[in-house]
Amino acid sequence: MLDVFIINPQEILFEGKARSVILPGEYGVFEILPYHKEFMSRLLTGAITVDDKSYFIKRGIAKVDRNKVTIVIENLKEEA
Repeated sequence: MLDVFIINPQEILFEGKARSVILPGEYGVFEILPYHKEFMSRLLTGAITVDDKSYFIKRGIAKVDRNKVTIVIENLKEEA
């Protein structure tokens, strides 16, 4: 399982465990699974999907490090 944190300047939008995270990266949509290689990526306008919940964003940055995914975003709206 991944430890996932999604934050914006005002609040923590999501903090919890997940099986996968799908992100709108600079070079296309990509998925993070447990034991993914460590890296950082810019995020573009689109949807972040954590298991079955989506967050629509303007832009952001994601960091993956030892099964921990930290995402800092400018969010547009939340959709269940």
